[in-house]
Amino acid sequence: MPSASTSAPDSVCDSALDTLHRTFGYSTFRGPQAEIIDHIVMGGDALVLMPTGGGKSLCYQIPALLRSGTAVVVSPLIALMQNQVDALLQAGVRAAYLNSSLDYATANATEQKVLNGELDLIYVAPERLLTERFLNLLDRLGRQGRIALFAIDEAHCVSQWGHDFRPEYIQLSALHERYPKIPRIALTATADALTRQEIVTRLGLDSARTFISSFDRPNIRYLVAERDNPRQQLLEFLAGHQNEAGIVYCLSRKKVDETAAWLTAQGFNALPYHAGLDAATRQANQQKFLRDAPVIMVATIAFGMGIDKPDVRFVAHLDLPKSLEAYYQETGRAGRDGEPAEAWMVYGLNDVVIHRQRIDESAAGEEQKRVERGKLDALLAWCETTDCRRVFLLNYFSEAATPCHNCDTCLNPPEIWDGTQAARKALSAALRTGQRFGAGHLIDILRGKATDKVKQFGHQELPTFGVGADMDDRGWRSVFRQLLAAGLLHADVQAYGALHLTESARPLLRGESTLALRRAERKIKKSALAGRRQGASSTSIAAAPANPGHGPLIDALRTWRAALAREQGVPAYVILHDRTLLELAARQPRSTEELLDVPGIGQAKAERYGEALLRVLVQHPDTEFSPAN
Repeated sequence: MPSASTSAPDSVCDSALDTLHRTFGYSTFRGPQAEIIDHIVMGGDALVLMPTGGGKSLCYQIPALLRSGTAVVVSPLIALMQNQVDALLQAGVRAAYLNSSLDYATANATEQKVLNGELDLIYVAPERLLTERFLNLLDRLGRQGRIALFAIDEAHCVSQWGHDFRPEYIQLSALHERYPKIPRIALTATADALTRQEIVTRLGLDSARTFISSFDRPNIRYLVAERDNPRQQLLEFLAGHQNEAGIVYCLSRKKVDETAAWLTAQGFNALPYHAGLDAATRQANQQKFLRDAPVIMVATIAFGMGIDKPDVRFVAHLDLPKSLEAYYQETGRAGRDGEPAEAWMVYGLNDVVIHRQRIDESAAGEEQKRVERGKLDALLAWCETTDCRRVFLLNYFSEAATPCHNCDTCLNPPEIWDGTQAARKALSAALRTGQRFGAGHLIDILRGKATDKVKQFGHQELPTFGVGADMDDRGWRSVFRQLLAAGLLHADVQAYGALHLTESARPLLRGESTLALRRAERKIKKSALAGRRQGASSTSIAAAPANPGHGPLIDALRTWRAALAREQGVPAYVILHDRTLLELAARQPRSTEELLDVPGIGQAKAERYGEALLRVLVQHPDTEFSPAN
């Protein structure tokens, strides 16, 4: 949601600012929000790229309230629609959704509300929008000039090369063809240059104005570790996140189930989420994550897009994601409230083989496979970088940056060494064994281990046998991993991960080039990552100053909010965000008028909850103006 850091440009009409304050409880716009809103209100098309938590929704919600008619919002997930509509209803906005979760009578009644002009926004799944029934409804509205705008949320779903491809999104170009005079706004939190162009082309947004905000999420700390003992590593990481909500991503359904069960046995409140669970279980687990006490959701990538839970304190990956875009999207679910959060990941050589196999065995065309391999290579390079991870990540999205001092490579810089000779030994071992074996067998040869397999193929007789005995298995795994990341080796999934030399390896083997490598990971110094809760960059959004004496009052406000959320069957943050509770405790308003000055409290919430809130504030003994004082 908007902060009080950036004032709106003069071109934004007073009514937009008034709507922002009166409806959503904020006095100023953030970043390019004001300019985007002005452009849409005036009837222009827009492509908006804004990070998670950057306030994308307001870019179409406020124009929807200012333009005549009903805004149609295309959203890919039921949970996302429900969260958005719940929040809008709390703010006093007339909103509803149409999706497969509704029975016929409810859906029919909702459609009638649209026709009667009783809704400011209608959220609809792309599959529903493209039905003849809904298009006929839109035709009726269109003839009467009662479509305010079309908003296409999660627009990266249009990309066939993306991580969240939804084929129905491609057909949304029909909106422009059928209703050419209605403004459209496409929004996404992540898209590289290739995906941006695909969004423009497939949605017919060639004349649209593009607004790109910084992709930086300065409050998120990035941590990457070599997979060693992943469960123990996860436990050590979670020790810094006791009683906090978070997400643990795994590649397979089986691993999700096993990890969730294991975490539960360790005393964590953990739940599984993947497409193999029945719909009722998925829905129940998701609602617990959104509404209950801190829950760790262990999930495949089936979980998360559009989840608007602000207080997710960490996102952990036990397996390598598909691409940097996927990684950015998934880790972006942490720290939406602007408070410190962590993105932690472990990965190993096996991840590379699995992802290569997924790409090579897919039914995609060769061009798409080439693009996906390039995206995987970029992610591997990011994992193995010796430079600031944030700089690398933002550069990938064509954004310049300086070292962040809030990632593992900044806080605990890796040791660099001349790996030229080690790399030549590794490449030579692969070459002399006919490029038919994986890293494990090659490491045994290099270390001089005469295993049964080594003897079976007579590899103990090779000149490379034992030439790497001075380095342990972990060190050699690091070398092979970096050779893969640098594109000097390629894992042939058709041959069970056999490592092949690429043309780029030839100069190194011939002694025509050198290679610097990062030293195999050592245990992170505790002092380097101490105080991780204070680790957010100074550029993160500032909340009300925390006063230790306000803790009991904030707890009382949270208790009040939790009871209200249970009564209404909505997530607690839909009632009021944590930041608003902090502001209430800091400001301690004495009247409804003063409540309206608290960020996050608009007119509808002040009228609905004002008396109860003031009662909590006045009656609590830690309040400055309480009867006890």
